[in-house]
Amino acid sequence: MNKMILLESCKLCPRECGINRLEGKVGFCKSGRDIKISRAALHRWEEPCISGTNGSGAVFFSNCTLGCVFCQNHLISQEGVGKEVSILRLSEIFLELQEKGAHNINLVTATQYVPQIISALDIAKNKGLNIPIVYNTSGYEKIETLKLLDGYIDIYIPDFKYLNNKFSIRYSNAKEYSIFATKAIEEMVSQVGNPTFDENNILQKGVIVRHLMLPGLLFDSKKIIDYLYKQYGDKIYISIMNQYIPLNNASKYDEINRYLDNRHYDSLINYAIKLGITNAFIQDEGTNIESYIPEFNGEGV
Repeated sequence: MNKMILLESCKLCPRECGINRLEGKVGFCKSGRDIKISRAALHRWEEPCISGTNGSGAVFFSNCTLGCVFCQNHLISQEGVGKEVSILRLSEIFLELQEKGAHNINLVTATQYVPQIISALDIAKNKGLNIPIVYNTSGYEKIETLKLLDGYIDIYIPDFKYLNNKFSIRYSNAKEYSIFATKAIEEMVSQVGNPTFDENNILQKGVIVRHLMLPGLLFDSKKIIDYLYKQYGDKIYISIMNQYIPLNNASKYDEINRYLDNRHYDSLINYAIKLGITNAFIQDEGTNIESYIPEFNGEGV
């Protein structure tokens, strides 16, 4: 099957716009026929087992199927900053990142381009691409789209942003986010299995679920951590993040137009420890500064 035909009535994400992207029309994510990326470079600010010593080969795709009001990458996710590239060029970018010593190819917010990415990976693998492929996503995914990636993706890094859908509606305009996220994570774990590492502690296969704690949502955060550990135990890693910055349209929402209270983050970490979680990543203070946000300047494109 020519997977590009899926763009003829695009239903790759849960929004199921059904528009014909092959004719250049755009739906919620504002993506048309062509791939658009804003940066392709070695990235050293992922979890240690992803970045390693050389960096992750991060390809930042423009546009997004979710659209969070607080998005740190809003320049590319919502304002569309980036450059259109062909499938062939994308395959070359993958190989160039491997040549630079990347530990993996990190597909950042790529849902809207899954058919094109599969074609680019086929080309690149035939030309010697052999490092792990990471699918780095908001968690707002359809099972049918994830099944297309089975056999292509070695490592999944989904967000799990909210459990209570009133928050996903308010901050991401996604009324059933937690339903899609829980099912997506289940599919991801079934595809890649338990975490495996090489001799340098670089992840080769597995799932890391990220949770970015938001101001005032400690109760929801605890529920997410509780659900993930009860459901998966040590079959996954959980990355508990404190790097929230009130950016983009957060100023329109008084309750999140502020930085995270470090005491609340510490409380969440202590909760995870009491549950017995050991497969986890946590962040030190000082990660909530804009200098950690990549420059979306077209590097490597």
